[in-house]
Amino acid sequence: MAAYSLLSTLFLQSPSSPSSPFSRSPNRITKLPPLLSPSLSSTLKVKPSSFVYPTNSNKLSLSSLHNLIFNKTQSNSFNNNNSNSNCVRPSALDSIFLLCASLALSFSFFLTDVGPASAFVVTTPRKLQSDELATVRLFQENTPSVVYITNLAVRQDAFTLDVLEVPQGSGSGFVWDKDGHIVTNYHVIRGASDLKVTLADQSTYDAKVVGFDQDKDVAVLHVDAPKDKLRPIPIGISADLLVGQKVFAIGNPFGLDHTLTTGVISGLRREISSAATGRPIQDVIQTDAAINPGNSGGPLLDSSGNLIGINTAIYSPSGASSGVGFSIPVDTVGGIVDQLVKYGKVTRPILGIKFAPDQSVEQLGVSGVLVLDAPANGPAGKAGLQPTKRDAYGRLILGDIITSVNGKKVTSGSDLYRILDQCKVGDEVTVEVLRGDHKEKISVILEPKPDES
Repeated sequence: MAAYSLLSTLFLQSPSSPSSPFSRSPNRITKLPPLLSPSLSSTLKVKPSSFVYPTNSNKLSLSSLHNLIFNKTQSNSFNNNNSNSNCVRPSALDSIFLLCASLALSFSFFLTDVGPASAFVVTTPRKLQSDELATVRLFQENTPSVVYITNLAVRQDAFTLDVLEVPQGSGSGFVWDKDGHIVTNYHVIRGASDLKVTLADQSTYDAKVVGFDQDKDVAVLHVDAPKDKLRPIPIGISADLLVGQKVFAIGNPFGLDHTLTTGVISGLRREISSAATGRPIQDVIQTDAAINPGNSGGPLLDSSGNLIGINTAIYSPSGASSGVGFSIPVDTVGGIVDQLVKYGKVTRPILGIKFAPDQSVEQLGVSGVLVLDAPANGPAGKAGLQPTKRDAYGRLILGDIITSVNGKKVTSGSDLYRILDQCKVGDEVTVEVLRGDHKEKISVILEPKPDES
């Protein structure tokens, strides 16, 4: 553009003007006719450009400046026609004006603000579907409630004999209340000499065990963290869950920080065994949301972001997530946590018996629970249930076979546990047994475990 300005200056100057740096050869000088007649110049007007450029409004545009120069040149040329009608003779002042205007036009391209040109740059906003936005919002709102738990164990170095604390496992958990109670699985903290809880803001606190229930694989910890850092998770209901509804699992699989996996409820009322005692856990939720090592103890949420279960186990012949995960329902967890917070233990009722494996009873061709032992100081022994024993000749005499409790049929040990879970310590239950070839009904008052009394 600078070259265009310089050429404009050169060609608009008169060949005989003393201010022109170049002159034409004498044989090339010719008389030029007037550019426009005075009558035409009064009617012809140069219209401004119709293009709009992204420049500031207080600056002179390129087209306006060019028209200004062109109009000024024409005006001076027409004024000089009175003195010389055959040649255009601009004055020295006109030449200086044209030169300055050309220089100004050249520098305007370097000094013009390019900021308004960004108006032409269109950034496409990230568009998410409504279900995606709901999932993103659920993760953002519930992540502050999920914690990372590190299980430390004491180990002695074989060479230096120094005692060290080394991590022996990790898992997830969630904030239960503003008092600093953290809920997780018992197998996450089992065998720990020290526990560390890391909150969502990466602050770490020492944790103390408030209590645990080995049979249901639930444990409660406590941390002395500021209340403003503790965000309790919303508690939902698991009694009205349906197969096919969406669920979301948040945890720390393989030590990765706060991971979200999604899926659906693929089954209800499943039964798994406790990792600590082997006692069956009933009414477990089955989901295809990916649950891996480190997810244990983390929350399972519904589409509203409410807690419906604790991620506990997976079915995995290979050791990796196979799309079949299990969660303890929140209705079961709620009652356990309340007892652990208040009393530090769970007072679960027992009959006070030892029973034979289900396979052994099936081989006998009967249905029920065979009593192997009933200590005399236990609830069943006090009520008069007969254990299995041998006579003086070494012959095996079968004990009582429990067929029902409170009118509910008992065909296996799982049925018996399921019925007792619905009872409380001190309740009197009616146990129907098969003794020899006849049935009897015996009243038993349930008692807590000896180590829980």
